[in-house]
Amino acid sequence: MADIGQRLILGFDFGTRRIGVAVGNELLNSARELSPLAARDGIPDWNLVSRLVEEWQPDLFVVGLPLNMDGSESAMSTRARKFGNRLHGRYGKPCEMVDERGSTREAKQIALAAGHRGNYWEESVDGIAAVLILEGWFAHQEGLPGGRTAY
Repeated sequence: MADIGQRLILGFDFGTRRIGVAVGNELLNSARELSPLAARDGIPDWNLVSRLVEEWQPDLFVVGLPLNMDGSESAMSTRARKFGNRLHGRYGKPCEMVDERGSTREAKQIALAAGHRGNYWEESVDGIAAVLILEGWFAHQEGLPGGRTAY
């Protein structure tokens, strides 16, 4: 396990049909999107997740927590927590849950500004959302404004 400040992190934007994935470097406070994982009712192909873990050798997982706008839990946040617990249980790496309110909306705005045609089914923004989740986590670790609260 790398020292705090030097960890490699896999970030996830949980969804029932698709799970956005990003990889980030804590030292650089930067993240980049990876290909999203197809999911069936929120369950990914765990063989593909294992390949990601083997390829990137992360020190930590960060999973977006889709809370209601008032900060209360939602049915999706319960499912995202379950996904995070499974990541931790399967791979023995710590998993932190991060408030992701607004990340999908922000990801769509970024994609549209970059020329996205607006068909989010064909051209997913889940990876962009995963990047935003990780970048928010980095900002929170640094105590910067805009950092999302960790749970």
